[in-house]
Parts: sequence; C-alpha cells; structure tokens
Amino acid sequence: MDKFLNNRWAVKIIALLFALLLYVAVNSNQAPTPKKPGESFFPTSTIDEATLTDIPVKAYYDDENYVVTGVPQTVNVTIKGSTSAVKKARQTKNFEIYADMENLKTGTHKVELKAKNVSDGLTISINPSVTTVTIQERTTKSFPVEVEYYNKNKMKKGYSPEQPIVSPKNVQITGSKNVIDNISLVKASVNLENADETIEKEAKVTVYDKDGNALPVDVEPSVIKITVPVTSPSKKVPFKIERTGSLPDGVSIANIESSPSEVTVYGSQDVLDSLEFIDGVSLDLSKINKDSDIEADIPLPDGVKKISPSKVTLHIEVDSEADQKFENVLIKTIGLSSSQNIEFLDPESQAIDVTAKGSPANIKNLKKSDIELYVNVSDLDDGEHSVKLEVNGPQNVTWSLGQKNAKIKLTSKKSNTSTNDNSGNTSGNQDDTDKQTNDQDNKQQEDTTNTDKDSNDQKQDENKDQNQDQDEDESTADSQSSSE
Repeated sequence: MDKFLNNRWAVKIIALLFALLLYVAVNSNQAPTPKKPGESFFPTSTIDEATLTDIPVKAYYDDENYVVTGVPQTVNVTIKGSTSAVKKARQTKNFEIYADMENLKTGTHKVELKAKNVSDGLTISINPSVTTVTIQERTTKSFPVEVEYYNKNKMKKGYSPEQPIVSPKNVQITGSKNVIDNISLVKASVNLENADETIEKEAKVTVYDKDGNALPVDVEPSVIKITVPVTSPSKKVPFKIERTGSLPDGVSIANIESSPSEVTVYGSQDVLDSLEFIDGVSLDLSKINKDSDIEADIPLPDGVKKISPSKVTLHIEVDSEADQKFENVLIKTIGLSSSQNIEFLDPESQAIDVTAKGSPANIKNLKKSDIELYVNVSDLDDGEHSVKLEVNGPQNVTWSLGQKNAKIKLTSKKSNTSTNDNSGNTSGNQDDTDKQTNDQDNKQQEDTTNTDKDSNDQKQDENKDQNQDQDEDESTADSQSSSE
C-alpha cells in the first residue's frame, strides 16, 4: 500500500477521480437537461434555456429631424446557453434589444430587431424579431390647453368654479405631421370633489384625436399649473353707516351718497340667509368741514368669506346748521310681552321734548310725525327699569333729547281674573292713556293760546301750521295708545 501511495501516477489518478466526483456533485444541483440514451454520464457542458418577457426596445434614428412610429416598446427574449450564463443573464439583463434606423429615410420599412452586449456562450431569440416602422419628418406645433372639470356635481352646496387660469396657456407638441394634423383636443383635468375654495394644482397634459384616442406625441411642458377660482354663494346687501365723532360747530350733513349703494357678500348659504345688511361702516364726523369724498372699508361679518367691493366711496355734502324743537313727543314701546303691562314713571306723561339739528333744508321739511321716539323693553323682567330712549327719523338729522333714559315699571297681567275683569282693566288702562293724551292736548292748546296773544300775524301763521302738525301727531298718539 505504501508503495502504491509513493507512486506519482497513482496519486494523480486519485486526484483526478476526486475532481470528477466534485464536478458531478456541483452540476447535479443545477437540474441539468436529462441525458439521452447512450449519452455519457459525465457531460462536458450543461445547456439551459429561459424566456424573458417585457424586455425594452431601444430605437436608434435621427430624432432631431424624424419621428418614428411602429417600434414595439417591449419584446420577449429567449436565451440559451450554459446554466451559469443563463442564470447570470436572467439576473442582470445586461444585454440590449434595439432597432437600427439611422440610415433609413422617410417612409415605411421593415426593421429587424437585434441584440447586443450578449455574454459569450449565449444565443438570443427575439419575439417579434421584425417590426414595421414608419419614419416621418418631425413637426412641432403650439396648441392651447383646455381644462376639463370632473366631479363638478360633488362640489359643496352653492359653490361653483370660475374660468381657470392655466400656466402656460399653450404647450409645444412634437410628432409626425400626420399625427399633428389629427390632434383634436389638448386638455388637462381637475377634480372638483368637495371643493369650497380656490384650487391650485399641477396636471398632466394629454393629447387626443377626434375619436378620443390618446396620441403618441411629445408635449413640452408635459405638466402645467392650473388655478381654479371657486365662487361661493353670493348675495347683494346694503350697508349701514355708523357715524362717530361730532361735526364742527355750525356744520351739518345735507346729504350722504355711497357708491356703490350695495355690496356683494360671499359665504355659505346659511350665513347669507341670516344676513340682511352689513353694519359698522364707520364715518368720522369730526374730520368733515366741507363737501368731501371719503373711502370707507366694508367690515367682514362673521362667516362671510369675501366682500366685493371691499371699499366704498361716501360723497358727503355739508351745509350750515339749523335746529327745531318738538315738544311732547310721545314715547312708544317695542318688545313688550303680551303677558306684561307697562307704566311710565319718568316721564309720567310718556312724552318728552326733542330737538332736531341738521341742514336748513332737512329741518324745514321735518314734521313731528317723522320722529319715532321709543324704548325697547325686550327680555326685561317685571319690575322697575331705566331704559335708554332711542330715536328713528330722517337721515342726516341729529337729535337732542330732553332726557336720555325713561324710568318704567313692568308688571305681569293677572291670569286668574275673569274676562270681565280683564275688560274692565283694559278700559281703565285705556281711560288713563286717554286722560294723559287729553291733558297733553289741553296743555298744548293753552301754550298755543298764550303764544298767539303775544305774536304778530306772521307768527300766528307759523303757530297755525305747527298746531296742524301737532293735531296730526296727537291723532297718531291716540291711535298708538288705543293699540297699546
């Protein structure tokens, strides 16, 4: 045995046998192709095969001057070779399938698809191996982009889109002349679902023919910016001017005109339904001593998103100041509950003197019946209260009251009295009111008589006119007392 191992050739033979066994063991894990009858058990090489799908195709042509159509985007490739080479090609796909059209002119051609950068020991079959292409001169043309809205019916209630703003308005489209001539529509789409404010987004540009098919062209830029102004529900409302400060002595407001007289407000429908006018348009009277045009801001009410216009112009005409005193103007009551009675404690007569100040023209045309003097007793409980006296009357007239507040007493009507008692109380209350009114009439007649004795004929005429106005006002007062 020792002699055998010391023999050089014996050791070489043993090493060769071990190498063959190792080779067989390694290649048995690669699932070699089954051997045919009579084929050697120890093959010199192992052949494998695989099909790769969706392999991209590279097109080579003069893309600055021509446009090519008909080249498939992908093909299927079958590779064959040694197991290790096939395995590597499947993993790396380091080969390229291409169509060479660099030497072809315009027209239709059949082009064979080829492969390059193929590893040694591999063979490649391409399916399809031949393609028909059309080569045309390259054409570029500018087209405007149209914006298409979808889900418009799913916008929030009352909201609607306005004309979109597209940037850029036009895009450059490049393709074959035939394709460019078939372009019917270039558009980008915007989703309006749940939209209630301006939308800003980027959208892809798509090109269509007249049948609505997307065309294979190059678009520059391929993505554009779109702004969609969204209009909320709107309503036109007037506004109320709030005067602050005081006019200089001897100056009065003859007239105020606003331009425009109404503004448009935007917001949810619920907000608009509850909005009748806008309050708080401020006018500082202390800065006015002559005819002026003043720009005033329109305040934004709660819940309103926008006002248009946001500013208005007030044209103010001034005049000298005149005044006139109206005696015993009846105080009306608003907001009195049907279950309450009211009694005036101060003034007990339920009337005070009111002085009106304004331009001579406005004061000259002013009548006692134009003055509405009232107290608001809404939400007041039974008991005594001091309530602010308020005046409604013609515009551009300021009022000076004999007192700022009226002292009143509220009491609940008795619900357990009979109908006759209620009628009697009502009659009694009415008699008291009539008596107060008659006392006012008698006092006014006495004052008028005394004034007539000491006045000249012109003064008598003026008193006569004033008495007529007072008679009309007292009739109104009597009617008011009866309704109360």
